This record gives sequence, structure tokens and C-alpha cells, in this order.
Amino acid sequence: MLSDSPRSDAISKLILWALRSRWGLAAALMACNLGGLGLICVGLYVGGLLERLGPNPWHVIALAAIYPVCGALTGVALALRDRRLRFSWLAENRFPTAAEAHRLLNMPVVVSARALALWLPGTIICSAVLLHAMDGGRSTPALPLLLVLGAFEASGLTFLMVDRGLGPVIPAVAEVLGGTMHWSSTVRVRIVITWIVSGAIPLLMLIAVLADPGSDPAVRVHTGIFVALVGLFAGTLATVALALAVAAPLGLLRRAVDRIASGDLDVRVPVGSASEIGRLEHSVNELASNLAEREHMREVFDRHVGPEVAERALSGGEDLTGDVRIVTALFVDVVGSVALSTGLTPREFVAKLNRLLSIVVAATEDNGGLVNKFEGDAALCIFGAPLALRDNATPALRAARRIRDEVLAAGELDIGIGLARGSVFAGDVGTDTRLEFTVIGDAVNEAARLTAEAKRTPRRLLVSAAVIAAATAGERESWRPYRKIRLRGRTEATATWTDLEPRRTRRSDQPAVTVDAG
Repeated sequence: MLSDSPRSDAISKLILWALRSRWGLAAALMACNLGGLGLICVGLYVGGLLERLGPNPWHVIALAAIYPVCGALTGVALALRDRRLRFSWLAENRFPTAAEAHRLLNMPVVVSARALALWLPGTIICSAVLLHAMDGGRSTPALPLLLVLGAFEASGLTFLMVDRGLGPVIPAVAEVLGGTMHWSSTVRVRIVITWIVSGAIPLLMLIAVLADPGSDPAVRVHTGIFVALVGLFAGTLATVALALAVAAPLGLLRRAVDRIASGDLDVRVPVGSASEIGRLEHSVNELASNLAEREHMREVFDRHVGPEVAERALSGGEDLTGDVRIVTALFVDVVGSVALSTGLTPREFVAKLNRLLSIVVAATEDNGGLVNKFEGDAALCIFGAPLALRDNATPALRAARRIRDEVLAAGELDIGIGLARGSVFAGDVGTDTRLEFTVIGDAVNEAARLTAEAKRTPRRLLVSAAVIAAATAGERESWRPYRKIRLRGRTEATATWTDLEPRRTRRSDQPAVTVDAG
């Protein structure tokens, strides 16, 4: 799992701790409301409105503060209720239910709208109390406007705070709802609300103070400078925070995509929001997961049909065909497999067979051939299809000798190996729903019949003359004529070859060529 930075991880842990804490959510919401109250107090002070509250301003402020205190207590109670209803699954160390997950996504809108609903009655009550005491009751439009702006500031800060605070729990929501988005958490909504909180409201507060007919001209200048500086600072801070909130996950996504492109399919990114970025994070994770699954299927496909056939199938589309080629077919079969299978348990026999087939596969693939199919205790190997070889006879002969020698050294099984060369059809057979790459031709049949005869020869290897004729001169030196054998289903005898015995054990009295007329 990729992470943004240790600092970001620390912030996420702090937020999760606050959400689990009884008073964490209430404290965060109270801080947002204090931000709105602070904006009102700053506006009243720099605009000189507090000085116009008459001879006993603190008494007036105390009366005006009754509703804010009641509203704050109500907000704390509702925050404790939210924490119990919306985050109980955190305390229980489980994933949220679908209903709980949807409630979490709605939380920024619900909580900020509730904060605004608590603030607006207070703006009316406080405006009435302050205006009654101000300048003998003379009306000033700046005061109610400042209170309304403070209400919207607190509500906007609440939205941004809750939306940011949900980031660490969004991965759990994504586990339940999948790739989900909520309209209130989109980047567009965040940008608009950030601009309102950091730019529009301070600017409107400046306009309200400057347009107040009862304020002193010198106060207006000082107020304009002060509010402009505050707006500049708040706007810069909010813009930087918003830029980091967008740039950090995008940078993480870029690094994740780069790693996926380089072949690291285990990479995952945390889903940190219910915005377009969070949906993109989920999609990147799905992409990596799907590619990993496809790669696993391809590996399984390779093991079942061979990498060459798999590559041909994957690159050729649905309408796979074939062609006629001259290939060398190598057939391997176990001697006495029936007796072996009755004397061993099925698991023991399969274990022996798998060790034999691993030798066959390694020798075949190392020499550029394809293990086309396993047929019980036998295997058909093809040299020259689907991967064309300039010389397919020589590597087939080398592979045959290697298989026989390694199986003999292992001492577990006895085998026969036959090789034949000729023209075959190499391609796909089957239906639209099930295709198999195979080779069909007389060379395959001849190799299978030579294998049956090879089981009764001393060297366990029989090769048709066509294979020897196509091999290189150096390879032919390792082979000698054996016999002419009439293979099953043929009317004429087939000239066969076998490999030379090691010099120290070669029998000099064995005839070079014998003919089996039968």
C-alpha cells in the first residue's frame, strides 16, 4: 500500500483517534463555530461597532451571548450523538454497514446545514439585542450582515472540517460500497466552499464595514487594511491547503501508475475521499487487481498450453487458424505403466509421473520445442510449431537423448522415445467456445508407433531416417542405423536409428543394420 508521507499518516492516525474519542468530534465542530464567532468579533472590533453599544457594553454582550451559549451546548450534544450513531463501528473494530457508510458520506452536508440552522436564529436575536443598544437604537446594516457572514463562515468551516475528517475512514467505506462518490465531496464543491470561506466572506465583511454610514473615516481605512491582510492570509492558507489536498493524492496516483506500468501489480493506494480523486484511487486499485488477475490467468494458460501457444492465442484474436509445416514430433511413453499404477498408490504414481514430465518439459523447452499435450503417462512434443525453427531435427534429437539420460539416471521409471519428421497441420481445432492447438499428420502417428517399438530396444530411442537426414552432421555422429521395422498400420518397413552407446559400454558385436521383415 502506497502512502503519501509519514506526516500524512500521522495526521490520519490523529483524526482516527479524535473520531474514536468521546469528545473528539464535538471539539472539532466547536472549533469551527469559534472560527465564525472570531470573525464576528474581529469585524465588530475593527469596525468600531463595540464602542457604539452605549455606556454598559458588557451587559449588552452578555445578553447577546445567551443564545450562542445555548446553541453551542446544543451543538455539543448533537456532536456526541453523531459520534455514537455514525462512528460506533470504529469503537467496535468492524467495517460499517451499508447504511452506516451512506450516513458517513452524507455527514458533511448534514452537519454543516445543521450548524447553519443553529446559527441563523442567533443572528436574528443577537442583531436585535445589539441594535437596540447601539446609538440609541439607530439602525446600522453592518451589524446583522457581520453576524450572517459569521454564521456562513462557521458552516463552511464545519463542512471542510468534517469532509477532511472523514478521509481516514473512507477506505472502510470503499470496502463496503466499492468505488463510490458523493456530490458534496467533489473537487468542485470543495473549491467553491474554500473560496467562500477564505475569500468571499472576508471581502463581504470588508464591504459591510466600509459601507457603514456610522463609522469614522479613519476607522474605515484601518479596517480596510486589516481585513485585507486577514483575507490575504486566509486566502493563501486555504489555497495552499486545497492545493496540497489535490496534489498529494494525484502525486500518489502518478507513482502508483508508474509502478503498475513497470510491472508491479501488487501496488495499492489508499482511497482517501468520496470525490473524483477517491473514485480514481479506487479505479487504479481495480486496474492493478484486474491486471494481476489477468497475469495470473496468463501464467496458468502458459502452464497448460505452453508459452508459445499462449502468446499465439492472445495475439491472434478469436479466429485462430493454422498452417501446414514440416516438424519433428517427439513422443515419450512410460514402459509398464499399468503394472506400476497397480503397485503404487495413485498419489505415488502421479508424483513419479510428474517428475518424469518435468524432465520432458525442461529438455523440450530448452531446445526450442513445445510440449503439445500430456496423454496420461505419455507426452507429445513438437519442434517447429508454432515457433518456426530453421533446423527442428537437431534440437529434437538432443532433447530426446537428454530425456532418456536424465530418466535413466533418476531410476524411477522406464520409458520409450520415438521421433519422426514430416508435414503436419499445426493449428487450432475445436469450436467457437473451445479451441485447442494441436498437430495432425502422419509424423505424429509415426512417432507414437516408434515409441511403442522403442520400449523394446536397448537404448529406448528410435528415430526415423527423415529426422537423421535433416539433422546437422555433428548431431548425426551420435546416431547409428538400427533396424527396419514394419510399424502398425503400414505396409512398408520403416528404417530406424538409435543413438550410440557410450564408448566404454558399446557392444562391438551388435549388427549395424538388421531388417525385420515382419
